[in-house]
This record gives sequence, C-alpha cells and structure tokens, in this order.
Amino acid sequence: MQEQSRRLSEPLRWGRREKTAVAVVIGCLVLALVGLGAYALTSGSPARADCVSVTFASTLGGAELHGCGAQARRICASGRFPHLGEQLRPACERAGFPYRPPS
Repeated sequence: MQEQSRRLSEPLRWGRREKTAVAVVIGCLVLALVGLGAYALTSGSPARADCVSVTFASTLGGAELHGCGAQARRICASGRFPHLGEQLRPACERAGFPYRPPS
C-alpha cells in the first residue's frame, strides 16, 4: 500500500519510448499539414478574366448569377436584371463586356 501511495504522489516520468512515440506522431502531423498545404496551393484552376459572377438576395436565401465567355456577354447585354444593376455593372466592366441597363 505504501508503494502505491508513493507512486501516485510522484509525477509521471517520460521514458525514451514515450518521447519517441510522441515525436513520431508530431512528425506525421507536420508532414500531413505540409502535404495538405502544398496540395491547396497547387490545385485549382486560375480564375478566368471573362467571367461574370454576382451574388444577390433571393426568396430562398442567397443566389448567384454566373456566366463565362459568350454567356457572360449575353448577361451583360440583355438588360434583364433590373434588381442587380449595382452589382452587375462592375462585374461586367471587370470582364470587359459592355453593360446595358434595364429599360
């Protein structure tokens, strides 16, 4: 009983085996984070310059109007979106398409 009491009163000691196990786990975590970071930085496609994307409030929450190339040109030239004029005009200008305001 005295031996158990003494053992419980002393702090735990980290032996060589425990230190090695913790070092291996930390090393694996670091390698995984480096791999994920490299993947995140190298994957994905670059943004296209001829795209128009506008997020706006809708009846069911947020909605998005998105188009690239010829579709973006039609969106900007249509004049069919009177409630999106403030957001659509700068998006069309960034994409290089003429904006036609709703009539």
